[in-house]
Amino acid sequence: MAIFNQQSTAKKDVPSFANDAAPNPQAAPAPVRDTHAVADFNPTQAAPPRAAAAEAPAKESLIAADLTIEGKIEGAGHVRIAGKFKGDVNVRGDLTIEKGAKLSGGVKAKKVMVAGELDGNIESAERVELLDTGALSGDIKAGTLTVAAGSRIRGHVECGWGDKDAPKANGKSDKAERELAS
Repeated sequence: MAIFNQQSTAKKDVPSFANDAAPNPQAAPAPVRDTHAVADFNPTQAAPPRAAAAEAPAKESLIAADLTIEGKIEGAGHVRIAGKFKGDVNVRGDLTIEKGAKLSGGVKAKKVMVAGELDGNIESAERVELLDTGALSGDIKAGTLTVAAGSRIRGHVECGWGDKDAPKANGKSDKAERELAS
């Protein structure tokens, strides 16, 4: 409920946007805001920008074919390498190494697709795909691995093991030791 034509004693609650000129006694008094009014709630309104950004699809960054970069990549989005990159890549999204591209360094990503050349270890990935033009020299630790005919791979592969099912130095997994203890 708004109150009109009454002076408020709490003027400091209402911001003044007028200049500092003297007030006009002939002008009607400004309406006073009711600070007890309740705003209408509309559940069909759009979500706040932060919630919308959290649900937005991850963006992809590209290292173009004519670039050579040395450094480190970390982030939440997807990365596509078409040029040459020397350094570690740690992303919560997907990593794609295109045909003709080369990555020298360690990799941590959700999904890794290799059509070019990777010289380094893939430490943790849900899925690794080695395409027919791909070459990988390094160790792989992944949930699943797809190797196409014609691709090249050199290194140690751990695939399909969960963290607690991975073999230890004695050659037995935690799962195998639990079954023996039962």
